[in-house]
Amino acid sequence: MSHEPHGEIGDTSKVYVYTKPEIPLALDIAIATGRPLLVGGPTGCGKSSLARFTATRLGWRFYEKTITSMTQARDLQWEVDHLRRLNDAQDQRLQSDYTHYIKPGVLWWAMNRTTAQEQAEVYGAACKDPNLGADHPRAVVLLDEIDKADPDVPNNLLVPLGSFHFQIDETGAEVALDREHSPLILITTNGERELPAAFLRRCIELYLDPPGRELLLDIAQKHFPGTARDHFDALLTAVETARPPDWTGPALPSPAELIDVIRATKRLQDRSPAAIAKLVVWKQSQSGKVAG
Repeated sequence: MSHEPHGEIGDTSKVYVYTKPEIPLALDIAIATGRPLLVGGPTGCGKSSLARFTATRLGWRFYEKTITSMTQARDLQWEVDHLRRLNDAQDQRLQSDYTHYIKPGVLWWAMNRTTAQEQAEVYGAACKDPNLGADHPRAVVLLDEIDKADPDVPNNLLVPLGSFHFQIDETGAEVALDREHSPLILITTNGERELPAAFLRRCIELYLDPPGRELLLDIAQKHFPGTARDHFDALLTAVETARPPDWTGPALPSPAELIDVIRATKRLQDRSPAAIAKLVVWKQSQSGKVAG
């Protein structure tokens, strides 16, 4: 399969540079086995954009959910609109059937779009397919920053991610999918919290290392193909020169930071790259922290 970048300049959904040869193999294994692909690595190294790019390359639907400390495993499958139910009760319009208050989550949409759409129609016009990709029977799902979640969340995802099946507690309805149309689930982690062993055993694991200088230049060229490599070389040198003398973090910007610097310098041509780099890359809050 081809992995050549295409699309608009700087469009991270259509341009991606594989920073190690294991990346396409890991993706193919995850698709072949139906296992989630757990992608680790420092912030800004391209974990999240890998999911969006893969959906674009495959021509599949794309769903994403950023995990927070408040996220529960059930939120990824379905949500109950308690506020709407409370308002209906106060207005004496309360429906005895919970079905009217259930909104499909990203895993439901990815696993069985037909029943998710049926449920969305029962809920009402405010519930729509959150697909950000193409129209296709299969989907890519990004569950971003799983390490931000409560420790119980990964374990509570073992069944729905392992069997592509779950049951709605409030109604007893079951959501299931034929393995032929199983979604590709990409889960990212920054390594801020150790994940349960049982969860790790069920994942294909991939770690993205921070790219070196030459690979950063390759990434810049792929995202901005109309600009000479020498320009990016000089720009990266200016970024490195602006590094504070007491800086104890990574010596190079992450791919995401470098792309931001390039975009800013293209639009703010009266501002020096060094001044931009001090705000985009060499943040005081990041000195001494692991960041890609």
